[in-house]
Amino acid sequence: MTAEEFEEFYAQTVARLTGQLYVMLGDRQEAQDVVQEAFVRGWSRRHRLHRDGGPEAWIRTVAWRLAVSRWRSARRTADAWRRSGPPPAAEEPGPDSLALVEALRGLPPRQRRVLTLHYVCDLSVEQIAAETESSPSTVKTHLARGRTALARTLPDPRHEEASGV
Repeated sequence: MTAEEFEEFYAQTVARLTGQLYVMLGDRQEAQDVVQEAFVRGWSRRHRLHRDGGPEAWIRTVAWRLAVSRWRSARRTADAWRRSGPPPAAEEPGPDSLALVEALRGLPPRQRRVLTLHYVCDLSVEQIAAETESSPSTVKTHLARGRTALARTLPDPRHEEASGV
């Protein structure tokens, strides 16, 4: 099946398949999601779909299996919640945490990631270099530039303590 044939197949069958899965599942959004995912999977197999002789049945079967897989996953998650209970309540972030997050948002993504890995995840320069696929010198550069940028943005707590604020 060529790309054009697949697009035509999609246009002719997506509404019908979504309606069929809606009836099977009882949830329109879920039907739309699994049918779309099935078509995505079918796209990579489009050259074999035509030879199989039943591309619509294939899409419908894949969509059904995706829905069943989602149900099983949801059931396992619900069972885990029942066994362990809800997670403990997380503390609301304080003003200092909010200020830090806001300041970090102003940094380029690489600097923000490196600073977080170093100061929050407590990783060494070498570990960060391996995780980010960068050289240690690049990591050090991002750390230095990030700290400089944060120093311009965030108040220095040592000055606040000295002034009694």
